[in-house]
Amino acid sequence: MSNSRLKSISNTLKESGLDALALNPSPSLLYATGLHFHLMERPVLALFAADGRIALVLPELEVAKLSNLSYELKAFPYNEEPTTWGGVFKEAVEFLGLDGKKIGVEPLAMRIVEYRFLESAALEASFPDATEAIASLRIVKDEQEIASMRKAAEIAQNALEATLPMIKIGVSEKEIASELVMQLLKHGSESPFPFQPIVSGGPNGANPHASPSERKLQEGDLLVIDWGANSNDYVSDITRTFAIGEIDDEYRKIHEIVQAANAAGRAAAKPGLPASVVDDAARKVVDDSGYGKYFNHRTGHGIGMEGHEAPYMRAGNDRILEVGMAFTVEPGIYLPNRNGVRVEDDMVITEGGAESLSTLPREIRVLG
Repeated sequence: MSNSRLKSISNTLKESGLDALALNPSPSLLYATGLHFHLMERPVLALFAADGRIALVLPELEVAKLSNLSYELKAFPYNEEPTTWGGVFKEAVEFLGLDGKKIGVEPLAMRIVEYRFLESAALEASFPDATEAIASLRIVKDEQEIASMRKAAEIAQNALEATLPMIKIGVSEKEIASELVMQLLKHGSESPFPFQPIVSGGPNGANPHASPSERKLQEGDLLVIDWGANSNDYVSDITRTFAIGEIDDEYRKIHEIVQAANAAGRAAAKPGLPASVVDDAARKVVDDSGYGKYFNHRTGHGIGMEGHEAPYMRAGNDRILEVGMAFTVEPGIYLPNRNGVRVEDDMVITEGGAESLSTLPREIRVLG
């Protein structure tokens, strides 16, 4: 973690009219501090003041993580007696002089337990939504971040290639998912994964977020595998669809349509254009084919320390794409109770357009 990130946080808070930012264990806290904390029954909260000072409330057992920091931070550790925790939060708030001030929070990450302690410690403060301020800090990736994402894509792809030989008729979705998880770890993925792999065959593939089941693969299935890896706290998110034995002509057709939509979305991504153009380009291919009603989600989402973050590739999103923004392009067609197709790649905006960090063949491959 570099001191430049802390300076950026301070500048962003001032520009946003916020006096401070409150973060509990989350990718944003990791981004800001380089410190790994997990959500547990003991609260953890970092307070970043606009003047650059930082206070961190944490359990005593976590204090060792603060050794050898390259920046200044005032720790407020607490013991195992919960009745004392509120007083420690109040000490941290008083240290930064935040009562009565605007303390930004991240609604999608902030837990009630940390929020209630903070609220009680700063009774006169307000807690505005800091989602946009945080997004502005994290949305443009530097070379090191992109390198980590490229490595995460490489790990994920190698893990899938090592898994493919065991995929055949009669093998269950859960068996495939278990093998893929093992291969992700063997090929270098760190924990946690961005999400648990989605492995869905036949009618289960018509559910974009299906969980692996005991269903065994059958002749004529399409098999959707959506998976990712973690490298140096940055992730990948890739999807490929396979044919199990001989498939119907319509299923081969919808794969060709989705593959073309993926290519159109990737080609449309350029700096200076709104994020919506990616969705428009991919969706037009599917709409023109007559399968538009079966493409029922946005074309993509940002990616970085999280599998889903800004910017979002959806209709009407006028956020301008900038060099260094990273996102997925993942059109799909889902035929209820029959089969589904999705082809997904991880992209990063470059000076001349966009580069795909994922490079696995997108053409349908026959397995089993």
